[in-house]
Amino acid sequence: MTMYSIGEFGKQIGVTPQTLRNWDKKGELKPAHVSQGGTRYYSEEQRNQFLGIAGRKKPKRITIGYCRVISNKKMT
Repeated sequence: MTMYSIGEFGKQIGVTPQTLRNWDKKGELKPAHVSQGGTRYYSEEQRNQFLGIAGRKKPKRITIGYCRVISNKKMT
């Protein structure tokens, strides 16, 4: 089984290592293994699962702009 460090895993799924640490503290995404020194490692299965979920739920962003100007002055 392939294991990724917190930095490698973060790059692959598009989040920072700090975000992964926060998710770990909140219980949202726990690492597959934590070394004796506290280094977090994530599995390839976790990566594939996350990318599959994120790929389906990622909304497209669009920007809509609207402006209306009202003036009593006559344009020349």
